[in-house]
Amino acid sequence: MNLMKFDGKMDQVDFLSLLMIDIRGTIRQVTLPQDYISDKIFEKGIGFDASNFGYAKVDKSDMVAKPDMSTAFVEIKGDYQILHVFCDVFLTTGEPFDQYPRAVAKKTAQYLKEQGIADDAKVLIELEFHAFDDVHYSSEFSHSYYEVQSQEGIGATYNDNPRFGIQQGYHRLNPADKYFDMRNDIVAAMSAVGIPVKYHHHEVAASQLEIELNFISLAEAGDKVSLAKWIATSVAREHGIFITFMPKPVYNIAGNGMHVHQFLVKNGKSFFAGDALHGLSTEALGYTAGILDHSLTGSLLAFSNPSTNSYKRLVKGFEAPVSATFAKGSREASIRVPGYLAKGEERIEYRTGDATANIYYFLSAMILAGAEGILKHRDPVASNYHDKDNGKLFPLSLNAVLDGLEQDHEYLLPVFPEALIKAWIKAKREEAAYVYNAPTPQEYELYFNI
Repeated sequence: MNLMKFDGKMDQVDFLSLLMIDIRGTIRQVTLPQDYISDKIFEKGIGFDASNFGYAKVDKSDMVAKPDMSTAFVEIKGDYQILHVFCDVFLTTGEPFDQYPRAVAKKTAQYLKEQGIADDAKVLIELEFHAFDDVHYSSEFSHSYYEVQSQEGIGATYNDNPRFGIQQGYHRLNPADKYFDMRNDIVAAMSAVGIPVKYHHHEVAASQLEIELNFISLAEAGDKVSLAKWIATSVAREHGIFITFMPKPVYNIAGNGMHVHQFLVKNGKSFFAGDALHGLSTEALGYTAGILDHSLTGSLLAFSNPSTNSYKRLVKGFEAPVSATFAKGSREASIRVPGYLAKGEERIEYRTGDATANIYYFLSAMILAGAEGILKHRDPVASNYHDKDNGKLFPLSLNAVLDGLEQDHEYLLPVFPEALIKAWIKAKREEAAYVYNAPTPQEYELYFNI
């Protein structure tokens, strides 16, 4: 994948690709040929049908996408230079569309400043995913199945190959790590367009990989994480590999989270380090409590873990947190204070979320939950969140966390329109019904001969 930063030379551009984000967080695209690119496009944007993005009814779906040139980058594909640009979305009246993911993230950053809480939020995202050499799946009236193959020892084609144990892949070296070269190419493409990468490595399970980004400001994080996922998928296809960010693509082995390390910044520096528990400041503890408060109701999980598959990862025994706890160094806690940091560098890591999230909504909801914890001077110790055996279990199904969001969303309303929350719940209820109403192969195994 040949990517590079845009040098401003429009005369060398063959196509303009306008990138937009739908309600689920997927990048959508409309592409203009060189002859149609004009100053008017950059000033006034182009109209599109937002009903297909999940935001609007068909009779009120006309909206306008305007390119944000600060996000521009170039892809050279074959003989063509394609200029990709993320867009902001506006109503036909000229007002910003307040449900649009980029708008929600920007408003969250603005809210932190207006409330005097922080000047910025910094986030470091861990992207975990599985790589397969072949994938087949189908769901019909007459059958339902999936089948995956990996040269690391998964599937009939490869399961008699020399291999490491199915759960013994952590930090494996090539040639045991079959996907090392692919990850190098993915990271090189990310770096070429300004996505900061800290490192990459093989994860615990066979075919499970991780690319860890470096810290990014909230306003840029959604775009860069979305772009990183697209780049990873595209480069993998060039290698003849299929990747998935599904939380639990393979039964009974480690699943994929999207851990978020974070701290808030004021006057140019983090104020999360302090003299309280685990080296945190009182503000950081309040922030931690706020996140755990709204995770425990399920409300935040409706954005951080918004799929039925999310709750096949959130089970005990796989370093996946299932309760409202925080601790230093423990990967079982839903909020972890990394134990390897020097004094004064403390931050927190929210380990619950996964990449089925709309990253813009997930980060915004999480930061708003934390901000409420600061404003209300919440104390995670008083709530017993520091006790790993506190019994404060999360609701662990998609319908249950949507119930939580219906009951507990006041903390979101400074940023999230009520209409967006209702649209999100409706869309996710439909997904839950589609999955939960269908018989599975496991049910045939258990009940066919009952």
